[in-house]
Amino acid sequence: MVTPFLWKLVFSASSALVTFGCWKLVWRNLRSPLRALPGPKGTSWIYGNLKEIFVAENSVLHEQWLKEYGTTLKYKGFLYSDRLFTMDTRALNHVLTHSSDYQKPSQVRYNLSRILGEGVLFVEGAQHRQQNPAFGPAQIRALTDIFLSKSIKVSLICFSLDMGLRDIWSTMTAASKHATRIDIMPWLSKMTLDVIGLAGFNYEFDSLNATEKPNELNQAFSVMFSASQQMGVLPMLKARIPLLRWIRSDADRKIDAAQKTMGRIGRQLLNDAKAAVISSHGIEKGGTIEKSSLQGRDLLTLLVRANMATDIPENQRISDEDVLAQVPTFLVAGHETTSTATTWALYALCLRPDFQTRLRQELWTVETETPSMDELMALPYLDAVVRETLRIHAPVPSTVRIAMKDDILPLDTPFKDKYGVAHDGINLILTGGQSPPDLASQIPGVWGHLMTFLGGPRACIGYRFSLVEMKALLFTLVRVFEFELAVPASDIGKKSMIVQRPILLSDPENKNQLPLLVKPYCKTSGLL
Repeated sequence: MVTPFLWKLVFSASSALVTFGCWKLVWRNLRSPLRALPGPKGTSWIYGNLKEIFVAENSVLHEQWLKEYGTTLKYKGFLYSDRLFTMDTRALNHVLTHSSDYQKPSQVRYNLSRILGEGVLFVEGAQHRQQNPAFGPAQIRALTDIFLSKSIKVSLICFSLDMGLRDIWSTMTAASKHATRIDIMPWLSKMTLDVIGLAGFNYEFDSLNATEKPNELNQAFSVMFSASQQMGVLPMLKARIPLLRWIRSDADRKIDAAQKTMGRIGRQLLNDAKAAVISSHGIEKGGTIEKSSLQGRDLLTLLVRANMATDIPENQRISDEDVLAQVPTFLVAGHETTSTATTWALYALCLRPDFQTRLRQELWTVETETPSMDELMALPYLDAVVRETLRIHAPVPSTVRIAMKDDILPLDTPFKDKYGVAHDGINLILTGGQSPPDLASQIPGVWGHLMTFLGGPRACIGYRFSLVEMKALLFTLVRVFEFELAVPASDIGKKSMIVQRPILLSDPENKNQLPLLVKPYCKTSGLL
């Protein structure tokens, strides 16, 4: 039985921890090496500039600050702490290529773990390198080749599912003489979920055809994303002070329930993969698995086989729980980001019907409905559309890092501090359109001089897979449909909580959506 005295004791301890944490932040702020940088004043002693950023359309405020203060500045975070913001390519390259020295802050890792689990995106430093041979810096390069080879096979899967989506939309538009209004976001999300189910886990989600009963995995994702889109003092304190996580909110309970759903489905996928490996290698009859035979038909099977290989050292194996932790990471990264990117591509093509027509003309030069990956990659205008979409409408538009040791951040463009002194670097002392070719080549992105997939050792390991899938989607859909905005362009905004999605500014609920007017394309009327 918990006595009133114990409740008072817990409350006093919690209050002391919160007070100590707040004073620690204040003390760090007074000694911050960023205090002389130019930048906007905070509008709140609690939230700094964070509420303005949260309310504004993504990156709008940052772009205003860049014009006013230059490429390197500071703004105010939680409890008025200093945050560095820079677009300096040399500084960005330094941060991303020194991933052990610049890691995700603990509060960011906690918030990520509530949605993605404690998988490869959660762990840092030595734990990230040692978690599994597939996730160290050198092994990431090898895993990229696995994604590439899988992309060749999955392109047929994509087209098969695309044509399923194409047929569904054809049925929806056939009954009307005019264009049909379709919210394309949930349909693209279902399609890419089916793709990652097959390519990542050899699993049939069949969410495209589940019209009567919503897919419970999609529902779980939706619950977690919506529950995490809340800003308040308590959630911010919870992310920084673990003891406060014992205080359960309604959002916490919803996320917990969604995580249980994802855990149950993930464990089923893991058990199926293990059973398939045991059966295929005859392990029950004395068969063995060697490292040289690790040719996974999907990502999960690859992890399972690597864990069961007899010639892999014990310290390079991970537990079933750690393997299971990768499932939500691959599911989210493998379908939410690609479906969101394709959504933005169709939005951009609606803004420029002439570009949409030009792309469609190029797509119709391909004689087959199911081109190979090489044929897809050989289409220059499709590649240009994808690149420009990912440049302007990056699905994950921002990231945060914290210095883990004293360092000097080098700058390409010097800045003047508020005292008028010029600096070509920033001393980090621990206190707790088109770009010109010469500049573009300095951007540390892993693909196309863009930071959409980040760069350095923590770059996205599945970027090639995502590109092939996105191009396959656009190839099939733009060939057979014409798209227009169903609402004025001025009504479409962006909201970013991990993934950047479109919303309607006129919708008081801020529901993620992109309604388009869709009608079948008649080839004979085209200018081919």
